Amino acid sequence: MVTVKDYECSFENKWCSGCGNFGILSAMKESLAELEISPDNILLVSGIGQAGKTPHFMKCNMFHSLHGRALTIATGAKLANHNLNIIVNSGDGDCYGEGGNHFINAVRRNIDVTLLVHNNQIYGLTKGQASPTSDQGMKTNLQQNGVISEPFNPVSTALALGCGFVARGFSGNTTQLKKLIKEAVNYRGFSIIDILQPCVSFNKINTYSWYKSKVYDLEDENYSPDSLENAFKISRLWNEKIPTGIIYKEEKLSYTEKIKVLNRHALIENNYNPEKLKEVILNIA
Repeated sequence: MVTVKDYECSFENKWCSGCGNFGILSAMKESLAELEISPDNILLVSGIGQAGKTPHFMKCNMFHSLHGRALTIATGAKLANHNLNIIVNSGDGDCYGEGGNHFINAVRRNIDVTLLVHNNQIYGLTKGQASPTSDQGMKTNLQQNGVISEPFNPVSTALALGCGFVARGFSGNTTQLKKLIKEAVNYRGFSIIDILQPCVSFNKINTYSWYKSKVYDLEDENYSPDSLENAFKISRLWNEKIPTGIIYKEEKLSYTEKIKVLNRHALIENNYNPEKLKEVILNIA
């Protein structure tokens, strides 16, 4: 039996007191324990940022990659061992800014990876400049006259790219978030949960109270996530009311399921013959 304690580690956590990342971390541990996934069968990949530190605080396989490159590492790992459960932790700047192109291609491939984006609408690690999801008009120490660009909408973008599992969560509602993570991990294909996560140090607009006055659970509205047209409409709602939950879900073949050689076994199970590799390289040269 897998428990939350199996994922506990002794590293000191330096997130700010009240940081929304704590709720995400808690939901991750609880959901993986309830799914009975042991730490040796999970790989956490992250980029740079406060969200990127998440794997440090869980006892399991982890890879802390470069800024915006987490999804490329996760893709390679999944191709090498498609039986491994892989979760990517990334921030809104890390994923939608530096890693924007990799985000697009991970969705296109439908690689069987779960992406958890800690979306606090700010760059927290580098002291509070605007991120791709910052609201227009938000003033920061760098954008002193306010953000002039339109905010990036990750939910609408994922839908437009053909993503089969698109959800939005809120770090202040760990009960719902835990359920979403379990659904996303069980989904065969690329799954994204854009998690609204307050930054208590640098984002004084999108606070816990701001979110709590606006977020609602789509399940309470008897919403069905099987219509792409309705999903697009839901994805555009913001400010007055912000829907959370599974916004769209469609079953489709994952990337590794389309590769015939992987139907037999994982690549890491192949016998490695260095002499054959040397022969191939010499022939190419």
